[in-house]
Amino acid sequence: MIRHPGMVGGPPPGPTQPGASQGPYNPNLGGSTPTPRFVTPQRPYPNPPTGPHVSSPYHQQVQRPAYPTNSPGPVMNASMMSPRQPAPFPGSPQGIRPMASGSVKRPMDQRGGNAFQQLQKTFGPPAKKKKKLADKILPQKVRDLVPESQAYMDLLAFERKLDATIMRKRLDIQEALKRPMKQKRKLRVFISNTFYPARDPSDAENGVQGAPITGPGGSVASWELRVEGKLLEDGKVDPSKVKRKFSSFFKSLVIELDKDLYGPDNHLVEWHRIATTQETDGFQVKRPGDKNVRCTILLLLDFQPLQFKLDRRLASLLGVHTQTRPAIINALWQYVKTHKLQDPNEREWIRCNRFLEQIFGTQRMKFSEIPQRLQHLLHPPDPIVIQHLICVDGPEPKKTACYDIDVEVDDNLKAQMNNFLLSTASQQEIQNLDNKIHDTVESINQMKISREFFLSFSRDPQQFIQKWLVSQNRDLKTMLDVTGNPEEERHAEFYHQPWMPEAVSRYFYAKIQQKRAELEHLLGLNK
Repeated sequence: MIRHPGMVGGPPPGPTQPGASQGPYNPNLGGSTPTPRFVTPQRPYPNPPTGPHVSSPYHQQVQRPAYPTNSPGPVMNASMMSPRQPAPFPGSPQGIRPMASGSVKRPMDQRGGNAFQQLQKTFGPPAKKKKKLADKILPQKVRDLVPESQAYMDLLAFERKLDATIMRKRLDIQEALKRPMKQKRKLRVFISNTFYPARDPSDAENGVQGAPITGPGGSVASWELRVEGKLLEDGKVDPSKVKRKFSSFFKSLVIELDKDLYGPDNHLVEWHRIATTQETDGFQVKRPGDKNVRCTILLLLDFQPLQFKLDRRLASLLGVHTQTRPAIINALWQYVKTHKLQDPNEREWIRCNRFLEQIFGTQRMKFSEIPQRLQHLLHPPDPIVIQHLICVDGPEPKKTACYDIDVEVDDNLKAQMNNFLLSTASQQEIQNLDNKIHDTVESINQMKISREFFLSFSRDPQQFIQKWLVSQNRDLKTMLDVTGNPEEERHAEFYHQPWMPEAVSRYFYAKIQQKRAELEHLLGLNK
């Protein structure tokens, strides 16, 4: 029988005959019954054709030629072979069996399988390939064959620009959210008082016309002071928006009444914010009395972030009265740069002019010392002071005064930025579309490989088959971890060379190390 160039190993062994080479006996080929002998031809073994490696759809799918699993035929046990002997090509005396189009059933070692499966048992299945942007690009050959595909490449380039723009904008938004985003608004404060004159019980009983019969004071005249407010809206009011309570703008409120009229123990009304404070839309104070009362209302704004009042000298120098700590340090740095007070040789030092020397009490200081030196120059902000007269005279019992206060509120754009960063509704849809694009491009690449495969076959079938068999032979040897020349390894003299003892030692050492690694891995899992 003439061996095919694509066959690996020698023909099935048989009994010794004259002129035939002696091969190892395999009990799987029929026990003690002699099998027909296939004599190696006397002519030299043909050299495999040279040429580039033939690519085929089977290579991409890691599928190799094999015979159907349900077909009869002798199968050589891998454990009966020498470590360096290649596995024989599965076949029967009738000839080469047809190649299977499905997955290959690789020769298995009864003691643990081949190296690939042993690695899978030890380290688990390979990780799923991560999809990259390069996987969405069509090959140049596909673009040459289908000119319309250039439109897809243009869309891909536009998508990259759009993704870069969105990512840059997201980074800008993240940086903007780290800084306080405030806008100035007007808070209108309404201060009103209502007078309830004393009620005469005799007039009410006799039904005198015009006698007051209502009032919380009863027979004693009293008044009620109300402090309320609302935030003025710039444009159209959104009915779905939750309005902010009046008390949420303040840290404390103090109403100081006339000490001569109400005494030292009853002339102060105070409200201070605590952790469990319930927000309200206004404050009210009720007191007995029928005389005009002068009161002082102190409102301390709740600054977020905290603001400080600067020392009079530093405020005059920087032009800042009340501001946050970072803004104050930045204003001082701008003053240093404007007046060129930074030391040209030692850049971390600042040379104080006569104004800074009066404020900080030193001629030189490091810029890193400024926050510490500012501690005694920063004070709590001043409260808003409103002088109000509670008037009980006149025909109208209720009198109202209005005051506008500048307050800082969170910018509405901040909430929209947060929603944009936290929005994931479109991300899943984009991911699904990307997966479809990856699958489509992968399918196109498979079709391109199939086209090249069959196109090469149609041009020169004979040479294509020869190159393909050589390629399959090389892949089969790689799968089985087989190296060397199969024709030389068929002869016994090959295994009596000087390097054989060292090769056997290396082989068993590698096997021992592999088994040790598996054992250590299993022990590690059990722990």
